[in-house]
Amino acid sequence: FSPFISCLPEMFLSLPDAIPSADQIRITTSLKSQKGSVWTKNKSIFEYWEVEVTFRVTGRGRIGADGLAIWFTEEQGMEGPVFGAADKWNGVGIFFDSFDNDGKKNNPGVVVVGNDGKLLYDHQNDGSTQALASCQRDFRNKPYPVRAKITYYQKTLTVLINNGFTPDKEDYEFCAKVEDMVLPSQGYFGISAATGGLADDHDVLSFLTFQLTEPGKEIPKSDAEIPEKDKEKYQEEFEHFQQELDKKKEEFQKEHPDVQGQPADDPFETVSDRELRQIFEGQNRIHLEIKQLNRQLDMILDEQRRYVSAVTEEIAKRGAAVSGQQGQVSQQEIDTVVKTQEEVIKQVNEMKNAMADTLRLISGAQHPGSAAGVYETAQHFNDIKEHLHIVKRDIEHLVQRNMPSNEKPKCPDLPPFPSCLSTMHFFIFVAVQTVLFVAYIMYR
Repeated sequence: FSPFISCLPEMFLSLPDAIPSADQIRITTSLKSQKGSVWTKNKSIFEYWEVEVTFRVTGRGRIGADGLAIWFTEEQGMEGPVFGAADKWNGVGIFFDSFDNDGKKNNPGVVVVGNDGKLLYDHQNDGSTQALASCQRDFRNKPYPVRAKITYYQKTLTVLINNGFTPDKEDYEFCAKVEDMVLPSQGYFGISAATGGLADDHDVLSFLTFQLTEPGKEIPKSDAEIPEKDKEKYQEEFEHFQQELDKKKEEFQKEHPDVQGQPADDPFETVSDRELRQIFEGQNRIHLEIKQLNRQLDMILDEQRRYVSAVTEEIAKRGAAVSGQQGQVSQQEIDTVVKTQEEVIKQVNEMKNAMADTLRLISGAQHPGSAAGVYETAQHFNDIKEHLHIVKRDIEHLVQRNMPSNEKPKCPDLPPFPSCLSTMHFFIFVAVQTVLFVAYIMYR
């Protein structure tokens, strides 16, 4: 069953180095040794919940640091050494770790670490000794924002990641799952980030919080209605922030008079922008085609499993029959297996044609960025062929194993070959060859 979801508006508190703007919050800038975090002002009272976070991690270098963390803790986190937040937290942290501290080449990665308020985070090993679950995902410098969906329901924490390769907001992939996890009944949500010797921009575009309720249960009434005094206070803060933003815009226009009157976004594409867009569209098509092929392969494998099960049951039922009937049944089963394999080969050829169409689409873009997509497609097709070979071998082994021993096919005896060369002819042939060889040597 699916739980009921209701949305909760949250008010946020930002800590040092976090820079809010009209459409996002920059947790840290791409400067060395920066720390920033943003936390909810109100404590969540939900028993089960779900958060959806949209963010970007961008940097100029091939390697970035340090990373970003999403928190649910009993108390608001202060500035500290764990991705910009304090250590010894009581709750859970989901860490998007950019830098490979332990040298195991497993970063960027996502790590889930729980804490009861006594644990010190193991930075040197990237938390691998304390991780409850983890997955390796590259979330830096993606064409679209990366999305994380974190669900805590019936003491099970699940993390899904949208890697930002496509504009599809619901294109989530499974990352990690932790069962029998006990979290504080009430707590604060937060997101923090930090940089080190290397630096990235860590931008948060949205942070949505949802309440999960079991079907049939009455939705608890929300007593989190904001009082009028707080509403006025928040409104004043917003107006003050808006005024400051307008002042900064005016100062910028005064300092850069040549920019005045120009549109913020150029409506015309440059050559590089068009090539980049073509690369992203080509990779998106590859991604969708591979997902479609994955579904087709799953259908084929399921069909093969059902057929193997049916063959096994049929052979077991007719195992006590007459040997002649057994041989007939086995031959019929083998013919059916061959026919099924022909159907499988036909479906694989259709999948191969679909892959060829995809490669033609990418080659039409004529840009070097498509090489990675072509390699990924070819590798995926090789995996498909390998799985089908395994299925075919298992079916053949099953049929041979269940075939009666007296009915197993044997190779026919070869007829005796007639002797084409007698002993006398052989010696005459050798003597002639020897005479010719000696005559040739003497002639030379």
